[in-house]
Amino acid sequence: MRLVSCEYINKVWLGVEQGERIFLPTRHPDWDPSIDSMLSLLDAGNQAWEKLARLCEDADNAHCVSRNEVTLCSPIPRPRQNVICLGLNYVDHVSETSTAKQEEIKLPRSPIVFTKAANSMNGPYNDIEINTRVSAKMDWEAELGVIIGKTGFGISEQDAMQHVFGYTVINDVTARDRQKWHKQFYIGKSYRGCCPMGPVIVTADDIKYPHNLQLRSWVNGNLKQDSNTRHQIFSIANVISVLSQGMELEAGDIIATGTPSGVGYARTPPEFLMPGDVVECEVENIGKISNRITERK
Repeated sequence: MRLVSCEYINKVWLGVEQGERIFLPTRHPDWDPSIDSMLSLLDAGNQAWEKLARLCEDADNAHCVSRNEVTLCSPIPRPRQNVICLGLNYVDHVSETSTAKQEEIKLPRSPIVFTKAANSMNGPYNDIEINTRVSAKMDWEAELGVIIGKTGFGISEQDAMQHVFGYTVINDVTARDRQKWHKQFYIGKSYRGCCPMGPVIVTADDIKYPHNLQLRSWVNGNLKQDSNTRHQIFSIANVISVLSQGMELEAGDIIATGTPSGVGYARTPPEFLMPGDVVECEVENIGKISNRITERK
């Protein structure tokens, strides 16, 4: 299934993308109307997910709206917890980062983890408002996002993929100067609107092997990143296991699995997003998000 959150008649709905139409399950008489958001669907568990899949098969026009009648939101408009992010999870990104900093190239021995604020979420096609007086070094990072579907603690690597609900596209937009100034990642990663996500969540049953997906980004139509998730240093299963050894992962948690080489600050000369630019990020079999950069008034 390709699940969305969408705005329609001044309300955010849970939906399923079906080509040029969106199935709204709360319009179906056999659906539990209390399951009306992505988080409530995740909380409802396997039986609800399976029922939704069945209802999709015979959904008619009374239960659907046209794709062009809705505005897609972030599939999880406001997560319960911060977005969990991985740094330096692609070999080529480790190399370009080390070169830019004039440091020896060393691969990490374990996942490097930080977070983005829950309120940094943005829609897949919304503008990203920046304040160039605060940061003039906004950078792009195309990433595969993993959505946790089942709460777990102390998860083994062998069982980890059973906790994955689905996958999405994330742009981990970063204020590089703030990141350097504050000597930690959180502030520079958490500016308002700097976590565009979507356009859908593709459920795990439709992506059998997430470690072979092409991942790309463009700025103003110029290709900046072009890689594949097979180049990740730490697998999704390993990351879930490592994270869950000391913290509980909850249904609805979002993991951004890192970005490959091609980010702006490591280029010669460095490049950064400015008002008027359009940044696009795409992951194979999921889709593309596209966001225009504007100056905050």
